[in-house]
Amino acid sequence: MFERFFDSCERMRALRGGPGGDLLAGFAEALSEAGYARTTARRHIRGAEHFLSWADKAGITADGFDDQVVSRFAVHLKQCRCPGYGHSNQRDVLRGARLFVEQLQRAGSVVACARATTPGSTEPVLLCAFEQWMREQRGTCAATLYNYSIPLRRLIARVGGDPRRLDAQGLRQFVLEAVQKSGWAAAKKRTTAVRMFLRFLIAEGQCPAGLDAAIPVVAHWRLSSLPRYLPSDDVERVIASCNLGTPLGKRDRAILLLLARLGLRAGDIVELQLADIDWKGAWITVCGKSRRTTRFPLTQEVGQALADYLLEGRPQSDADAVFLRARAPFRGFANHSAVSVIVEQAMRRAQVKCPSRGAAHVLRHSLAASMLRQGASLQDIATVLRHRSIETTQIYAKVDVSALRQIAQPWSEMPSC
Repeated sequence: MFERFFDSCERMRALRGGPGGDLLAGFAEALSEAGYARTTARRHIRGAEHFLSWADKAGITADGFDDQVVSRFAVHLKQCRCPGYGHSNQRDVLRGARLFVEQLQRAGSVVACARATTPGSTEPVLLCAFEQWMREQRGTCAATLYNYSIPLRRLIARVGGDPRRLDAQGLRQFVLEAVQKSGWAAAKKRTTAVRMFLRFLIAEGQCPAGLDAAIPVVAHWRLSSLPRYLPSDDVERVIASCNLGTPLGKRDRAILLLLARLGLRAGDIVELQLADIDWKGAWITVCGKSRRTTRFPLTQEVGQALADYLLEGRPQSDADAVFLRARAPFRGFANHSAVSVIVEQAMRRAQVKCPSRGAAHVLRHSLAASMLRQGASLQDIATVLRHRSIETTQIYAKVDVSALRQIAQPWSEMPSC
């Protein structure tokens, strides 16, 4: 596979004949499959070659390659005097070495990384059981479980992994600590995580029933804020800002239309698979929160944008995700933040100011506000946005200024509005 990136036969012989030549060849093949450009791939191969040369001299075999070895290699680079490697950019060399080790780990060529083999570094047994229960019983996604795990590790460590030591007083104190050290949102996340953890323990018979009622509710006024949204004209400007002459523009326009026309969440975009699009039936299936599946009609506008991207803009890849990174490695987005970045960039191009954090969610709010102005009921909006409770949708009633004026009572000392 070296032929894909190198023209010199002498250079290819040197790579194959050096330390770990077979591993380097596999690395080159992985870079080719991921769609790396020649220049970038050659730079990464050079970094991996340097890493293998250093490891050979240090007596480190391939089955010992892990994150700690890469860190040792980073220290070596600061004082490197290896003949034949000159003064290459240390950051590029280290990046190549890290990618090389990651590829070996994915291919199963080395043992698990140091984090998994170091005694005491594994996840608590209770936490692993809780996460499995949440996935099976509630369909909770990995991102939510990760957020839950942050406070739960502290709670489990506090009781030494023994749920029998949990009591109402200790649980309340644990929650109140979060309130004192952070804002409402962080405290809410902690109370939710602890409450769900206690329900798991109760279901498993590991703590008394009703203990979850000891978790205090963090005071917060429901529906106290206004949903932030964009006027319809601004939404259209954001969508029109994409350059359809480039693959990137085709991808971004398809994403923006899914957010603005169907009200999808950023996480829905990340999780969308090729098999979720039913071209014949003109449906798109979205697996949202708690793994609830919903079908949306694939309109002509949205369907055409998706088809344009898939046929002319999407890189060749074996990945099942609909939307891929624009640069190698060509794989799906890592998380929902990537989608918000795409929307933020589109807003800057259109010179539209984002009214709040979470640019992708602003388009979802904008769709709800637009539907309300066009006469849609709150029940209709709740159906489109996939709200479990109509109470969640009630916040949009406050943006219907025309309707509010009709029910507003005039002040006795002021003329009616």
